[in-house]
Amino acid sequence: MGRKWNNIKEKKAAKDKNTSRIYAKFGREIYVAAKQGEPDPESNQALKIVLERAKTYNVPRSIIDRAIEKAKGGDEESYDELRYEGFGPNGSMLIVDTLTNNVNRTAADVRAAFGKNGGNMGVNGSVAYMFDATAVFGVEGKSEDEVLEILMEADVDARDILEEDDVIIVYAEPDQFHAVQEAFKNAGITEFKVAELTMLAQNDVSLPDDALAQFEKLVDALEDLEDVQQVYHNVDLGE
Repeated sequence: MGRKWNNIKEKKAAKDKNTSRIYAKFGREIYVAAKQGEPDPESNQALKIVLERAKTYNVPRSIIDRAIEKAKGGDEESYDELRYEGFGPNGSMLIVDTLTNNVNRTAADVRAAFGKNGGNMGVNGSVAYMFDATAVFGVEGKSEDEVLEILMEADVDARDILEEDDVIIVYAEPDQFHAVQEAFKNAGITEFKVAELTMLAQNDVSLPDDALAQFEKLVDALEDLEDVQQVYHNVDLGE
C-alpha cells in the first residue's frame, strides 16, 4: 500500500502546481454534483464528497460558491460523466474520467492524447477490472493505534491503515467515505492531507526511464484536456 500512497502524493503534488486548471475542474464537478441533487452538502452526499476533496486542494470559497449559485440559478448546462480506458507504454494502464458537454469532442481529444503519446484506447472493461474503487484519507498528528481506535469506536471498517511520511493513511470501501469522515470529525480531526474517492491499481508496474518519461507525457496530455477530471493508472512513480 505504501507505493499506492506515494502515487497519490505525486498526483496531488502535480495538481497543486496547476491551481487554475484544477480550480476550473473542481468548479465543473461542484456544479454537476449540485445540479444532480439539492445544492446543500448536508442533504447531497455527492456534493459533500466533492467539497471535502476541494478543501484538500485549497480551492477558493469564491469558486465553490460560484458553482453552487450557478446550479441554484437553474442553469441548464448539461454534462455527461464518461469513463475511458487505455494503455500506455510497457503494460501501463489508465482510466480517464471525464465530465463533458460534447461527447464527440471529448472522445476525439482523449483518443488523440493517447495516440500522440505512445498509448492506445481500450474498450470498456479492458482496464477497470484491474483497479479497485477506494476511499482514501490521510491525517496527521495521530498514531496508527489512535486512528484504529477512532474507527473501531465508530464501528467503521477499513481495508488498511498504515503510516507513511508522518501521515496515517486509511484505505476503505468507497461506501464508507462518509462514515470514515464523520468518525474523524467526531474525534476532532477536521483537516485531511487527502480525502479522496479514487481508483487504485491492484498491481503496480515499474517503467524504465524512457518509458516512464513517455508515460508522464501521456498523463500530462490527458490531464490538460478541459473535459478530463481524473486520470488513474498502475505505474509506480517511485520516491
